[in-house]
Amino acid sequence: MGLELVNPDDLPRPPTYTHVVVATGTRLVFVAGQEPEDARGELVGAGDLAVQARQVFANLGRALAAVGARPDQVAKITIYVVGHRPEYLAVVEAARVELFGTHKPADTIVGVERLARAEYLIEVDAIAVVDG
Repeated sequence: MGLELVNPDDLPRPPTYTHVVVATGTRLVFVAGQEPEDARGELVGAGDLAVQARQVFANLGRALAAVGARPDQVAKITIYVVGHRPEYLAVVEAARVELFGTHKPADTIVGVERLARAEYLIEVDAIAVVDG
């Protein structure tokens, strides 16, 4: 399995993601949007984007591990943030780095009006490519 991370010379160099990811492998793993809930389904971090962001990325890591996938095998994530504003980026990125370290999958951040529950401030889904 391999991910080739490409930032074309004629596009700006993003510090936190990669413009193009070329994936080779034998299995695609699609992870549903992870929400800021603990294992009992209870909200974590009511009203606190930083706490919720850490929870959704931790949940994403758990979901990947459940099928034998690693964070460095993730090719693409989509991050949904309620009422997204530019100042939220640093908060989201801090939580993201806790899971991905220096790995930079392609990503999209989408500002939304609300998520499945009014208390959710962030949700993250992913696509990974693994061997076997």
